[in-house]
Amino acid sequence: MDLSRWRKLPTLLLGIGFLIVAAGFVVSYKHDHLHNFASSWLVAFMFYLSVCLGSLFLVLVHHLFDAGWSVPIRRFLEHISTLLFPWMAILFIPVALLSNRLYEWMSHTAATDHALKAKQPLFTMTGFYVVAVGCFAIWWLLSHRLRFWSLEQDRTGGAKPTHKMRSYAYWGIFAFAVTLTFAVFMWMKAMQHEWFSTMYGVYYFAGSVWMTLAMAYVITMLLNRQGILTSVLHEHQFYYLGSLMFAFTVFYAYIHFSQYFIIWNANLPEETFWYAVREKGTWFWVGMIIIFGHFFIPFLALLRIDLKSKFSYMTAVAAWAWAMHYFDMTFNIKPVGHPEGFPWQWVWLDLGCLAFMGGLLSKIFLSKFVAHPPYPLKDPRLSEAMGLYHPVPTQISGGELDETDEMPDAPRSK
Repeated sequence: MDLSRWRKLPTLLLGIGFLIVAAGFVVSYKHDHLHNFASSWLVAFMFYLSVCLGSLFLVLVHHLFDAGWSVPIRRFLEHISTLLFPWMAILFIPVALLSNRLYEWMSHTAATDHALKAKQPLFTMTGFYVVAVGCFAIWWLLSHRLRFWSLEQDRTGGAKPTHKMRSYAYWGIFAFAVTLTFAVFMWMKAMQHEWFSTMYGVYYFAGSVWMTLAMAYVITMLLNRQGILTSVLHEHQFYYLGSLMFAFTVFYAYIHFSQYFIIWNANLPEETFWYAVREKGTWFWVGMIIIFGHFFIPFLALLRIDLKSKFSYMTAVAAWAWAMHYFDMTFNIKPVGHPEGFPWQWVWLDLGCLAFMGGLLSKIFLSKFVAHPPYPLKDPRLSEAMGLYHPVPTQISGGELDETDEMPDAPRSK
C-alpha cells in the first residue's frame, strides 16, 4: 500500500485550516460573534484532546496490567500522548483568552447566582486557570516521563526503565482520572454551570478511549502494511483492538443512558434543562444520530470476530467512530450559543478548526515517530506480543530430561 501521496496531507490541512481559522476570527470579531469562533475552536480542541488523553490512558493501562499484546503499539501511543504538552496547551490559549465568551458564569457574581455560589471557589477566574495549569502539568509529567523511560529501555535493556514506567502508571492512573474529570468539568460542562452530573467525566472518558482505539487500529494496520511493524505483530493485536472498541461501544452507551435515565427519573429542573435544550430544533436529530450512530451501528458492525481483521471494513468503522465522537462534542458545546438548532452557517469554521489542529498535530506526531524506533526494541514482553513461545518438557527427573522427552524447539509462531 503506497502512502506517499498522503505525505503532504498534514501540511495541506494545516495551511487550509489556518486560512479558514483566520478568516473565521476576522468575520466573528467584525460582527461581534466571537462566541461562534470560540465554540468552534473548543469543539475541535476537545475532540483532539480526546485522542491525546485516550492514548495516555492506553499507555498507563499497558504498564498497569503488564500487558504483552500491546507492546508493538505502545510507542506511537506514547508519541501521541506527548502532544498534550506543549502543543495542546498552546492550542488551549484561545480558549483561555476567550473564556468570558464561552462561560457565562465568568460575568456573574456569586452573591446573585446561587448555583455559582455553591461551586466556589472552583468556578472562579482563578480556579479556572489553576485547574488548566494543574491538568497540563500532570499530563506533561506522565506523558513525557513514560516516553523517556520507554526510550531508555531501548537504550539499556535493563529492568530499571520497566520498573520506572510501572511506578508512574500506578499513581498516574489516579492522577489521570482526577485531571480528566476536572478538565471536562471546567472546559465543557461549565458552559452551563447550573447543570451537574457525577457521570460526566466518565462519559467523556468512555468516548475518548473509544475513538482512540479506532485510531490505534488504523495506525497499526497502516504500519503493518508498510512493513514497519510487520515483524513484531501477531493477528491478536487487531483482534484485541477490535474487541476493546466493541467493549467501549457498550460502556459508552451504558454511561450515557445511565446519566440520562437518572436525570430524567429525578426530574429536577436544575438538571433536566440540559437535555431539554438539546431536544429542540435540529438538536433532536443530532441526538438521534448519536443514539443510533454512536451505539447501534458500531455495536452491530463489531459483533463478528472475523471482520475485526479486515482493513477496509475496520477503516470505515474507525472513520465512523471519529465522526460520531465529533457529533458528540458538538452536541455538548454548540447548543449553549445556538439553542434553536445546529448552526449550519458556521460549519465551514468548524471544519477549518478541525483541519488546522489536525494538520498541526499530525506533522508533530510524524516528526516524533520518525525520530525514534517504531516500537519498544527491548521490552521483556516483545516476544509474547509476536506470538512466540518455548514448549516446556512435561517430565523432568533428577534435573535431567528423560530419554523420552525432547529438547524444546526454537521459538516459532503460533
